[in-house]
Amino acid sequence: MPALSRFTTVLRLFSERQGAWTVPAMSEALNVPASSVYRTVRELVAESFLEPSAGATYRLGAAFVKFDRLMRLTDPLMQKGEQLLQEVVRQAQIVCVGLLARLYHETVMCIADAPAPGATVHSSYERGRPMPLMLGATSQTILAQLPTRRLKRLWEKEPLSRRTRHERFEELQQHLAGIRRAGYAITRGEIDKGLVGIAVPLVVAASGTAASLSLVVEARILNRALEQRLVLLLISSAQMLAEDLSAPKIMASRR
Repeated sequence: MPALSRFTTVLRLFSERQGAWTVPAMSEALNVPASSVYRTVRELVAESFLEPSAGATYRLGAAFVKFDRLMRLTDPLMQKGEQLLQEVVRQAQIVCVGLLARLYHETVMCIADAPAPGATVHSSYERGRPMPLMLGATSQTILAQLPTRRLKRLWEKEPLSRRTRHERFEELQQHLAGIRRAGYAITRGEIDKGLVGIAVPLVVAASGTAASLSLVVEARILNRALEQRLVLLLISSAQMLAEDLSAPKIMASRR
């Protein structure tokens, strides 16, 4: 097994459902000799990616906290996006949750979220949580930005249960083409019952970023006028963020 794969395979065992593992349990789950797993775990512990816990188990270590902080401080999308989300939620003037998400391997991941003060809306999208590719406005708006070849690879890997109403690839293409034409997507109850997702694309051509800016609101308060106002707010905010993210690269290229 390549060196990097040794480490990532072990680390990917950790999840919300099981946050602590013994070496024998890792060995059984990975079908790898316990001696090999132990060597990998020992190296991960030495670099603080894992740490010993009770009952001869291991948990994720402090190195992830360090790198999470560095990402917040150095990733322009996260830096500027988190600030913008707060302003979008403020201007929405309703109970809602703002989301900034991007494509992550074969899922969509929320990289920043901003609930309105006192918000009672609880979205399944949480920072750092991978979400389904085909469900919800947040994800579909990102998919609508992808080239056909990459989109088809992702669609073919997606479980049938998550393809929703698009059983054929051509149907998905038509649906995403509609999103591109409109410039936004709205889905009702696809992720969380009683909630509506409104999302627009965030296109930063210079970096090839496939992302989206979204608001999650309660279906019971959403009427046509409010829906249109929120769409316009998201579109203008996404354009402003894209320009802000592109500007440093343009200035650098002129030097």
